[in-house]
Amino acid sequence: MRRSLPARASAEAAGTAILVGIGTGTIVASARLGGIPLLLMACAWFFAVLIPIYTFIRLSGAHLNPAVTLALAASGRIAWREVPFYVLGQTAGAFLGSATVLGVLGNVAHLGATVPVQGDVIRAFPSELAFTAALVTAVFVLADFGEGRGRWRILLPPTVVAFSTYFIGPWTGSSLNPARTLAPAILSGTYTDLWVYLTAVPLGALLIAALWKPRSVDRLDRGPGRRKITS
Repeated sequence: MRRSLPARASAEAAGTAILVGIGTGTIVASARLGGIPLLLMACAWFFAVLIPIYTFIRLSGAHLNPAVTLALAASGRIAWREVPFYVLGQTAGAFLGSATVLGVLGNVAHLGATVPVQGDVIRAFPSELAFTAALVTAVFVLADFGEGRGRWRILLPPTVVAFSTYFIGPWTGSSLNPARTLAPAILSGTYTDLWVYLTAVPLGALLIAALWKPRSVDRLDRGPGRRKITS
């Protein structure tokens, strides 16, 4: 049975809180320890995304990201009326996760806020756009084709985030998610080049939404036209 919008928004809040709490918490803990290998950081973000997806995908779809929700609506996979509920839940969850990191670990490393290294927005902007496009592509594969045998397609979005963390994290902080960027930025007072993430990320999401429409849409709930593929 399809859950009510408030119930789905609550699931999005909980899932995004887990994502931000684990992901940015690892950044802050790493800074307190003097740094950890980049590969470990990428693994932490992999699980930061995987755990809430695995937990909440059947409750809310586990968007966990306003850019993902925007892309799903713009492509016709969900109804626009759902967007405010999802984004409100995601934003509230991101602030809850970031506030928890602040309370437990303190205001270190700007709470994991995303800032282009040395102000290099020329490199940060296309990097965030491209990896957001890759993330939305992974989400659309999962949405349209289903979880697959053994639920292996659930691994696709967290894998993209892990690769993003590894490859562009050192110079952009690897956002791909406006809620993940806004919460630590506001709570730590870090607003440097915030516009990069609030423009490049939605643009990357909308690019894929414009190029990849679902083959069919359930007229009753505007859900994804999921094909039964078991491989």
